[in-house]
Amino acid sequence: MKKTILTALCATAAVGAFAQGTVVFSNLSGLSPAQPIFDADGTTKLNNTFEAQLLESSTAGGPYTAVGSPVAFTGSTGYVIGGQVALTGVAAGATEFLEVAAWNTSAGSSYAAASQVPGAHVGVSGDFSVATGGVGSPPSPPSSLTGLKSFSLTIVPNIPEPSTIALGALGLGALMLRRRK
Repeated sequence: MKKTILTALCATAAVGAFAQGTVVFSNLSGLSPAQPIFDADGTTKLNNTFEAQLLESSTAGGPYTAVGSPVAFTGSTGYVIGGQVALTGVAAGATEFLEVAAWNTSAGSSYAAASQVPGAHVGVSGDFSVATGGVGSPPSPPSSLTGLKSFSLTIVPNIPEPSTIALGALGLGALMLRRRK
């Protein structure tokens, strides 16, 4: 009997040692009021041609790393409902800093890829802190993204390649030399 109790206590302690902080990746549930995400015009709510990714850091201002998988927006509502996300390496109950990145999927499969495509619609929320869930036995429910505020995407500008600029300057210089003669 003592061995059974000791084994159960050791198993509980081992599971507790690997407990991770959890959050609910949603800008709808648990937030009052809900915080939709808008396209570059500031009024059109994002639809299912856009995805969002949760980013986390242990310090305000980053550096931020992606957590979980990207999630498509629901309909044309500006809301993403990604479910529970475990923050690997983050203790249950710890304060963690989060951001939400969003982009149009036609420009890339990730925020980093889309942000390099001229004309792509991309954006990142301001950072906010969350005390993660998962504390205790049984674990507390995952925390909602309290602190997340609505934001609008921006359009990646079409910046000419440096070689294009150099070629244009070279042509202009040649034109000026020819004109002088």
